[in-house]
Amino acid sequence: MLKVEIVKIDVSAKKAQKMTDYVAEEKPLQIFLNRTHYATIFCSPSNLKELAVGHVLTEGIVKSADEVEQTRLKDDACHIKLKSNVNLEKRLKLFQPFSRVILSACGSGALYQFSGKLSKIKSDLHVEAQIIHNSVGRLNSVAETFRKTGGVHAAAIYRSNGELVAFAEDIGRHNAVDKVIGICALNKTDFSQCFLALSGRLTGDIVFKSARIGIPIVASLAAAIDSGIAIAKDVGLTLIGFVRGKRMNVYSFPERILS
Repeated sequence: MLKVEIVKIDVSAKKAQKMTDYVAEEKPLQIFLNRTHYATIFCSPSNLKELAVGHVLTEGIVKSADEVEQTRLKDDACHIKLKSNVNLEKRLKLFQPFSRVILSACGSGALYQFSGKLSKIKSDLHVEAQIIHNSVGRLNSVAETFRKTGGVHAAAIYRSNGELVAFAEDIGRHNAVDKVIGICALNKTDFSQCFLALSGRLTGDIVFKSARIGIPIVASLAAAIDSGIAIAKDVGLTLIGFVRGKRMNVYSFPERILS
């Protein structure tokens, strides 16, 4: 967060007042795989190592955190060194163009259109509706940057009993999701026994990222759109939107939610 000088105008009282306020920050993060520049992501400058790891996992360029030998953060760059048995050159050929600029306002492009390549979700997870409701509702209470700036998204990963495993904020909803996935991957969390909660829209890229690493339930304060619902139905993921007030909309595989 940054402090800035503003002039606050009260239209009804016809008064103007100079004051300080907080705004969200946006910085570029360079991601290098071994010595190859993979992508530049515009993001909030927090949990950068976790963002980089989560991003390469949800894009599929790295299959699991076990393939990562070392991560090193220096200035505005995260260097991820992969283990010697990973054929990075072969994988990069499948992801052309692999040196990309990813803006905070958009996700990872059209990769989610290839949902047919995703494995079906395999999980016996069941979660009470009240736990989903409470967990999504908790996002606002722990989202300090959002409360001060109103300019970021929040994402969290919970266990089935509502235990918070990871939380992150970012100006990009897809970045926030990558951050919590990175946190959990580095801590060897079993994604099949967790659910993702977030504040942003349930778009194709968000559902694609979740399905890629095997999260069975994704719930949001916001709406789902058709691309997200289509992928969720295709891979067997439970998708829930408009978790607010006393209701929620379940768009796919409602049997995982216990009323």
